[in-house]
Amino acid sequence: MTSLKHNTIAVLVNDQPGVLQRVAGLFGRRGFNIESITVGQSEEAGLSRMVIVTTGDDTTLEQIEKQLYKLIDVIKVINLSSKPMVARELALIKVKAEPSARPEILGVVETFRASVVDIGASSMMVQVVGDTGKIDAMIELLKPYGIQELTRTGVTAMIRGNA
Repeated sequence: MTSLKHNTIAVLVNDQPGVLQRVAGLFGRRGFNIESITVGQSEEAGLSRMVIVTTGDDTTLEQIEKQLYKLIDVIKVINLSSKPMVARELALIKVKAEPSARPEILGVVETFRASVVDIGASSMMVQVVGDTGKIDAMIELLKPYGIQELTRTGVTAMIRGNA
């Protein structure tokens, strides 16, 4: 029996219009789900790095890699999940925060080494950076106060060390 697991892959691509659409379209056409995708400049001029999180077994991941290499603007595909990696995500969470509740909320913020980035008359905006589990845990602890708005970046990751 094959087991489904989260896979994080980095895709180095030419920085051209339509590349993101072609990569996302490939996933959709093949029935692969993208759980998160981040895209930005890479260390090399003219190239962007996409970090994609998807779920599947080893065969599915191998198929995804082969299909990505068929796209003309794809330069390199790296399975980050198969190596020691650092993965981070950022979330901004606007939570209902009457003045009486703020000390409790600040306790949660400090515990998670997060930070308050905005305070309104009846709300606070919290920024938290960490792995997906940390973000999920912080959201769960803030739910009882009333989350008014939430946005997450998706995972970005790199292989540890000199790999």
